[in-house]
Amino acid sequence: MSDTTKSNPAATTRSAEIFDAIRADVLGGVFSPGERLPFARLVDKYQCSIGSLREALQRLGEVGLVESFAQQGFRVVEISEADLADLTQARIEIEVTVLRHAVREGDIAWEGSAVAALHMLERTPRHAEGSSQYITEEWATAHAAFHRTLLSGCTNRRLLGVAAQLRDAAELYRRWSLPPVADPSHDPDREHRELLQAAVQRDSDRAGQLLQEHIQKAASRQRLRIPAIAVA
Repeated sequence: MSDTTKSNPAATTRSAEIFDAIRADVLGGVFSPGERLPFARLVDKYQCSIGSLREALQRLGEVGLVESFAQQGFRVVEISEADLADLTQARIEIEVTVLRHAVREGDIAWEGSAVAALHMLERTPRHAEGSSQYITEEWATAHAAFHRTLLSGCTNRRLLGVAAQLRDAAELYRRWSLPPVADPSHDPDREHRELLQAAVQRDSDRAGQLLQEHIQKAASRQRLRIPAIAVA
């Protein structure tokens, strides 16, 4: 963080707002994987100063959504089958650990929040009317909230931060995946109910195993559509 931002709370707040806006646009598909992020374009789009923009992009780099390259600025991270495999392995290692902590450490309020999050997820339409392929943004948001709430019982902030970064990366891959091949045996509602049941029953081993299988199944069904990026 720059000295100017440190001494100016307003600049810090504005940088956080720009961070949130660009993060939402990256995860929402406004910017493609590998796409360059020219300062002039972003300053105009987000109506911000170069200083606030630079702070936001540096933070986005820290959480793994953009990357900087010498003398050429920033770009959205690229995606690949190999990286998806690495991401899946990392998510299993970290998220399963975090969930086990949550099951052991979460209080009654955490249980109630998890139950409410699942209720919201189950009441949210998964597919748009007339389509059995594409997931609605509302369902994707509710799905992310359910998993975030499940993990939130963990009291280790560092682990939670790493897990959140990995889930953001996974969301980027979801955004740039083709609709999965139809699989009648795939039942995400059942998987989520079983996850919640194991969690509130304080069965950390079963909850961890179910989450590992849930992550593996989701990754195995993904087919990437890697966009062609024009070189600026």
